[in-house]
Amino acid sequence: MPSLRDLAELVRAPAALSVPGDVVAGAAAGQVLGGRTLGLACSSVCLYWAGMAANDWADRHLDAVERPERPIPSGRVSPDAALKVAAGLTVAGLAAAGLSGGRRALAVAVPLAAAVWSYDLVAKNTAAGPLAMALCRGLDVLLGATPGRSVADALPSALTVAAHTYLLTALSRAEVSGSDRSLPAATLAGTVALAVATVLGRGDASREPQTARAAQVVRTVQAGLTGWYAARFGLSQAQAVAEPSASRLRAAVGTGIVALPALQGALVARSGAIREGIAVAAAVPLGRALARKVSPT
Repeated sequence: MPSLRDLAELVRAPAALSVPGDVVAGAAAGQVLGGRTLGLACSSVCLYWAGMAANDWADRHLDAVERPERPIPSGRVSPDAALKVAAGLTVAGLAAAGLSGGRRALAVAVPLAAAVWSYDLVAKNTAAGPLAMALCRGLDVLLGATPGRSVADALPSALTVAAHTYLLTALSRAEVSGSDRSLPAATLAGTVALAVATVLGRGDASREPQTARAAQVVRTVQAGLTGWYAARFGLSQAQAVAEPSASRLRAAVGTGIVALPALQGALVARSGAIREGIAVAAAVPLGRALARKVSPT
């Protein structure tokens, strides 16, 4: 029977700290932060972990060559056990969505689960792979907005998280083989553009703070958290541009995963939920500490 540590490595447990911020960003954009947000965040984490386990199951033969230290090829977790973990977490994720948000939440959670499994089993090694993964994270943001009047309120935040995910997934495709400088240079340029767009972006005009001072605080926190994200992820990519080895690219991917809550926090703050945005961003140092114990990639 696999140990808890082996299962944590299978699902990349620390990387899940980057997941609840999707739902919180969607809920903040829809002005529906509340009790249901917690349940939807649990659903999101379960589906994320399910995708990680399914990914390792699908890649078990390739990992035996490229990453033999992973739980399945090393023999610490059997393929059958990994598949059962993935299926069980998928069911748990859908159940949590249904219990927390009813039919409206399931209307997003079911396509999200389908997108996760489609990425792992079909799209990952195709040209559509980064786009498929971006779709998963975009839907994850929309899941948080399902208790509100319309998930369309969360579309700007969903597109921001999806854009980050696209860049990160494109970068991750070379984390085993390495690449030339053009790949990390392109993702670095995309990260800078994304950060600028996030700083300049505004929430729903009808929900802007009523005083100039409050609006200034929102913009300051929004810019500060975005700058934190851009500095951490940008620096790791710049190092990969200087030396585009597999180890540098893998480190940049890990940093991109761990730094995402700072970007999510900026989106939450942009919607006026400053304290919640800072709380989401606080997952960055925690994720960094946990990543030293269990790899997020």
